[in-house]
Amino acid sequence: MWTEPYLETCCRSALHRLMLSGTAGRPAGMKDQPCLERLERMGLAARDTGGRYHPTPQGAARHESEILSPS
Repeated sequence: MWTEPYLETCCRSALHRLMLSGTAGRPAGMKDQPCLERLERMGLAARDTGGRYHPTPQGAARHESEILSPS
């Protein structure tokens, strides 16, 4: 049974872009800002002191299980 909150397609894409951004992170103010904020509320992303978003360990695990290796 699915026990994790559903990620909309746009938020799945935002999580993938977040992972692709590497250590630089994603800046605030991009078109995917609402999704980045949702990912942050879900604990899948975190903002640093400079305002850039980075994946959390939970976000990296969700990316691995849902985007890279969907079952």
